[in-house]
Amino acid sequence: MNESLRFVWSEVVPMLNQGLWMSLKLIVPSVAFGLVFGVVLGAARTYGAPWIRRLGDGFVAVFRGTPLVCQLFVLYFGLPNLGIYFEPYTAAVIGFTLCTASYQSEYIRGGLKATRRGQFLAAQALGFSTLQSLVWVVVPQAVRRALPGIGNEIIYLIKYSSLAYVVTCVELTGEGKIVASQTFRFTEVFFVVGLYYLALVSVATLVLRRLERGLAIPGFGRA
Repeated sequence: MNESLRFVWSEVVPMLNQGLWMSLKLIVPSVAFGLVFGVVLGAARTYGAPWIRRLGDGFVAVFRGTPLVCQLFVLYFGLPNLGIYFEPYTAAVIGFTLCTASYQSEYIRGGLKATRRGQFLAAQALGFSTLQSLVWVVVPQAVRRALPGIGNEIIYLIKYSSLAYVVTCVELTGEGKIVASQTFRFTEVFFVVGLYYLALVSVATLVLRRLERGLAIPGFGRA
């Protein structure tokens, strides 16, 4: 037992801390860009012209209907055949952003559908343009309604950020694989890796719950 603890603290934790930093560098921009793109995409699929809606639906169908690992392979290994090259980190962030945006757009679209049209009409009656009505009146309400689903997708993103290793972006899981392959102590290494992800998800859950309470409006969405 003492030997295992010494191994974990002296060899596993320092390596995983390096991978944790890379994981955070992957997760934070992917969440931010994915949410912004998801809001725009969800609004376009709800209020856009028919051709915009079809285009948005096609995008979502592709990125929700294909495995993320395949999308990463296409971005990193496939696009160079067309003369388009991405660094491993860039390919991973783009892949995560596009994938999570497709899911976020569904949550936003549901929130927009659940927001009464009278809110949109009332904003226009006050002189707001269509875009201003969406940005300042409708979308904030939709985001509040969609926040539980958005938070769930963020948690999923934290976990499937481990797929960055398949495009040679060495993050938390990648560092774990390197240590385990060098020492052949897979049980200890991946047990600790699992604890790291559990900690990340727990922190994200706590932050999201506080965010929900902070954005809550008394009586909003309740009978």
